[in-house]
Amino acid sequence: MDSTSATSAFRTNELAALRTCFDSGATRPYRARRDALKALKRALKKHEEALLNAMHADMRKPRFEAYMADIGIVYAEINDALESLSEWMQPEDVPTPISLWPASSSIHPQPLGVVLIISPWNYPVVLALSPLVGAIAAGNCAVVKPSNEAPQTAMVLQQMITEAFRKDHVFVVQGSGSAVVPPLIDAFNFDHIFFTGSTAVGRKILLQAAPQLTPVTLELGGKSPAIVDRNANIDQAAKRIAWSKFFNAGQTCIATDHALVHASVMEPFLAAFAKHTENFYGKEPLQSPHYARLVNDKNFERVRGYLGDGRIITGGQHDATERYIAPTVLTDVSLISSVMQEEIFGPILPAIPWNEPEEVLAIVRRNPTPLALYVFSKSRSAQRYFTERIAFGGGCINHCLLHFGNTELPFGGVGTSGMGRYHGKRSFDLFSHHKGIVSAGSLPEPGIQYPPYSGWKERMLRGAMK
Repeated sequence: MDSTSATSAFRTNELAALRTCFDSGATRPYRARRDALKALKRALKKHEEALLNAMHADMRKPRFEAYMADIGIVYAEINDALESLSEWMQPEDVPTPISLWPASSSIHPQPLGVVLIISPWNYPVVLALSPLVGAIAAGNCAVVKPSNEAPQTAMVLQQMITEAFRKDHVFVVQGSGSAVVPPLIDAFNFDHIFFTGSTAVGRKILLQAAPQLTPVTLELGGKSPAIVDRNANIDQAAKRIAWSKFFNAGQTCIATDHALVHASVMEPFLAAFAKHTENFYGKEPLQSPHYARLVNDKNFERVRGYLGDGRIITGGQHDATERYIAPTVLTDVSLISSVMQEEIFGPILPAIPWNEPEEVLAIVRRNPTPLALYVFSKSRSAQRYFTERIAFGGGCINHCLLHFGNTELPFGGVGTSGMGRYHGKRSFDLFSHHKGIVSAGSLPEPGIQYPPYSGWKERMLRGAMK
């Protein structure tokens, strides 16, 4: 048997063990779920420093950013699940229509089975572990596929998960996604697939899952705009947009992709943006310990190609050996240029002027259903106009990114930016099947549903079902 066949056989055995474990009922009790979450929390604490170091090694991710946007959110998800798990697991009583009396109705959350979680490289800890928290809380077994583009972090995740869980409860698969994931899906009938990544790969995952009718959650991306109205607090808007754009060097699925700025405030916006960018990273961001790098050479070259799609107002410097592109602002950008047709996923901000709100809608419709939307305005009517007229996954008013950090808010896309919602209880619900059950009583029943039918029975039926 060659090495490929041996690896395939090994995975088949591991997957079969997951199914056996789930079918045994071992993961269903409250205590089993609680203990698994606590084990994950202990392992995260034990390996916290190693994860911080690994993320820095993979992409020079600043320690503060790595804790705030990766590790800290996982702690919040685990704590929320531990606090609320007993309540989440309880059947929910719901009203029963009079036409079904005497009976009671209830909804029972049940685990799905064995799920596959495929995570990306840009936030390699939270985007692997946050859905895993929901899957475990819901009583499932899981396969976790971390990104090979963040190899150091992937290895620490594997070590951490291996220590926290039995291999027949959760195990990790390593390797290139294009090489590993298709045979994995073909070899096993997963009960749910959770994928975070690009729209192109998401389509492939959905297509491959279709023959087995496997439900899929897709957390994708898109061109998420920040809209700056003429009456916004311009200095504050510039500061917050700069923070969101250059956090993790722009490699964030909900980063501000481009800024749509009212023409009357474009000049002060650009000046404030440059001021705050310098305050964040200094005159030489290359030397700043607070500024990340592009994850690999391929992404560096892709993002560098956008520098020619407009007039560089600030930034533009780059260093291939460092995979460094300075925080950059472009103006005079054509809407048909690559930088305005593709998700940038890097530290380049096109600033596009507008005069009438309808212009904003027209620009957004060129790349519809973004994952996030950020509206900066003091006007409630303007806030409503943009948040109601534009379809988007989630977002903020007068800030950016913050919605991802609230476990009480659903997170997910719409249309081309994805399908499905998670975080907090919604993660539990996502990885649960909600069984509806009617429990019939033993009291005498009217019996109108039984033949032979008659006119008086139909009149009673119509009255009961109004």
